[in-house]
Amino acid sequence: MTEPSHEAGMAAHGFDEFETGLLPVMRQFLLSYETPESQAWQRAYMVAAERWGEAIGLPAAHALMRLLRAVQDCRDRQFASIDPFDLRLRGTMTPDEAALLQMLHHMRRDQTPGAREAVAEVTGGHMDPHVIRAGLAFAHRFPAGQAAARPEPPRLRVVA
Repeated sequence: MTEPSHEAGMAAHGFDEFETGLLPVMRQFLLSYETPESQAWQRAYMVAAERWGEAIGLPAAHALMRLLRAVQDCRDRQFASIDPFDLRLRGTMTPDEAALLQMLHHMRRDQTPGAREAVAEVTGGHMDPHVIRAGLAFAHRFPAGQAAARPEPPRLRVVA
């Protein structure tokens, strides 16, 4: 994990609660890629399941992992991220972390021009089809705004 030279506060980006919640999951996956013996990918899934429940958290973590893998594969340089255990920097992001969340932010809202710019930022100028496909798959599964309004799941209750 790298100590960023230009951290940015999360509030400055306008991310929603779901997008903000992806950051610690993302950091665990990135730690896992950097240090495979850490088995941090397991913590990534645990954090997501604790945050959103297994029905949403586990698929969200899996989709995020697929996106991060595509990003890692297409970049010429390492993805700069903050150590997930560094409590001092918990509320900040590296430019790479912010760009990836910005990409998802725009894709989840079907904002093509913003998403296109963010993809270029994330990939270092490459319009990589694997990154785009993984980002759009994530956005389709976890949309924002009106598309995200889903009916409440049925609940069991005891009747006498």
